[in-house]
Parts: sequence; C-alpha cells; structure tokens
Amino acid sequence: MAKFMTRLLFLKRLSLLHSFMLLCVVTLVAVLAVITMEFAWAEKLRLRFGETDWVMPSLVTAVLLTVATGIVTMAVLFYRWKLKRPLELLKRASENISANDLDFRISYDSQDEMGELIKLFENMRSQLEKNLKTLWRSVEERKQINAIFAHDLRTPLSVLKGNAELLATYLPEKKLSEEKVLDLIHTMNLHILRLESYAEAMNSIQRLEDVPLNIQSMDTISLTAFLDGSAEQIAKQYGIRFVSSVEYDNASVHVDPYLVMQIFENIVANGARYAASQLNVHYDVQGGIMKITVSEDGPGFSDEALSKAILPFYRGEVWDSSEHRGLGLYVCKVFCEKQEGSLQIANGPDGGGSVTASIGTQVDK
Repeated sequence: MAKFMTRLLFLKRLSLLHSFMLLCVVTLVAVLAVITMEFAWAEKLRLRFGETDWVMPSLVTAVLLTVATGIVTMAVLFYRWKLKRPLELLKRASENISANDLDFRISYDSQDEMGELIKLFENMRSQLEKNLKTLWRSVEERKQINAIFAHDLRTPLSVLKGNAELLATYLPEKKLSEEKVLDLIHTMNLHILRLESYAEAMNSIQRLEDVPLNIQSMDTISLTAFLDGSAEQIAKQYGIRFVSSVEYDNASVHVDPYLVMQIFENIVANGARYAASQLNVHYDVQGGIMKITVSEDGPGFSDEALSKAILPFYRGEVWDSSEHRGLGLYVCKVFCEKQEGSLQIANGPDGGGSVTASIGTQVDK
C-alpha cells in the first residue's frame, strides 16, 4: 500500500510533458506487443492456409487499426488523467466569476502545470474578492456619509429658513430691534459657514471617521447660546417646549464647534421626535469634559433600543422612516469619540429617554 501511494504521488508530480512522454512509451510498448501478436497470428494463418492473397492485407489492416487505437487511447487517457478535471474546475470557476459570485474556492492536488495554473487562478479569484469587498465597503461608507450629510443639513437649513421668515415678517414693520437683527444675521452667518464646511467635507472624506477636527476656542456662554438657538428651532418644528439649564464656571473651551453642533442637533432632534410636550437640555462643563444631556417626557427607550440605538441604521419603532435613517445617534457616538468623549443613552427615573454626549475639552479659567 505504501509503495502504491508513493507511485501515485510520483505520478501527480509529473509535468504535462513528462506525463505525455510516459503515456507515449506505455502506448508504444502496448502497440508493439499487439502488433507482435498480430504477426504471430498472420504466420499461423499462412502455415495453415498456405500462401493466400488475403493474409497480408488483413495483417496490414490490423496493424493500422492497432496503431490508430493506440493513438486514440493515449489521447483519451492523457485528457482524462491530466486535463479533464482541471479544465472542469476552471470552467466552473469562470462561470461563477462571470455571475459575480466570488464566494468559492478552487484547488487541484496535482503539482503539474495545470496545478500551478489553478493556484494562480485561485490567487486571482482571492484578489478579486478582496478588491470587490474593498470597493463595496468604500461605496457603502460613501453612501453612509451622503446619508449623514443629508440628515444633518436639514437643521441649519431650517434655522436659516426660520430666521429669514422672521426678518421678512417683522423687519419691514420695524418690530425688530437693531440688536436682534444683528443677532439673527450672526446666527445665519454661522449656519452658512456650517453649510460651506459640509460641502467641503463631502468632497474630501470617504469615511465618517475621516471628518477633520477644527478646534477653536469659544466662551461657554456663546457656545451654549448658539446651541440653544438651534434647539429652539427644532422644538418649534415639533410643537413642544424647550427648557435649557447650565452648570459651569465662566470659561472658554477648546472644541470643534461644528462637530459639537452636529452632535447636539442629532440628540435634540432624536429627543424631540419622541417627546410628548417638553424637551430638556442640561450643559455641564467641568474637569475638561463638556457634557450635554438631552431628556424628554416621552415613552423612553425600549430594552432593545438601549442596546442598539447607537448602531448605524437602527430605527426601532419609527413613525416616519423617510426622515429618520437611524444614523443620528451613531454619528454622535463617532464624533464624541473623535473628541475623546463618549455617548450614553438611558431612561430617566420618571420616564422618558435621556442621551448624554461627553466631549473632551481643555478649559481656560
């Protein structure tokens, strides 16, 4: 048995040329043996029937048939031994690739040229699969980025629209003070800068994690006032009351105001969507951490939402899925982590959901 296995392994190591030469030799030996037998048979016929006209033509015909049979048999054996299985494997693999199905493996246990060819084909398939997965991830990440930007553009546009309507309604009647007008224009300019930043970022980033940080120094009062302005617009859209509270010393913080705004607007919009009548925002700036807690008086998070709400594209029980793509809290989580912070969700002791965004910041007293 061991000798048989050794010979079998030896045959598998033979190249196509050596295999062909081996079959030629074996076929030649077999053909010569048969031809020798045919000559012996012809000699017996001659001795039995004497010199006749049909013995020699019969011998020539038999020899030619033997040679032809030997050639055909050698070709068939060579095809079945060395070519049939690898060609079938390559054909099936080619059909799978043509059908965009790369989830398969191809292997051939021979070490001849066909075995090497199949190894190269498998390497090509593996590389194609890797490239396709990379391309698919890139496309999905880009789609996610586009969906996130579309989601986050709605709030600054709503603020601009609301302020423009306010100016158009009350400015001609001179019901707005100069200070109020300048404040509205300042707010509109800030949101225009946000839109410009969005447009520039969309052309340069491929993943959400690639969003650049633009750290600026802002005093806490101005920052929270800027955030409250957006929260009031969001609460107004949903017809609920907005209440803000602050806990901090007079300080300046070093943060990216636009990323903070995106985090804030996402958790506020999420809270407003489920609030029954009131939305609460609490700011706490202490010890190098800025915490923004948004709570509402709605039904709160379900057990499933508590574990899955920050996952991308999680929607839960959403009444308007066309406007809610399940990206808001996931965006907040990523942006908080980019600023050395975190995002926590919970239910309040008296009911209602609560989301806390923690953002790392250096504080100047």
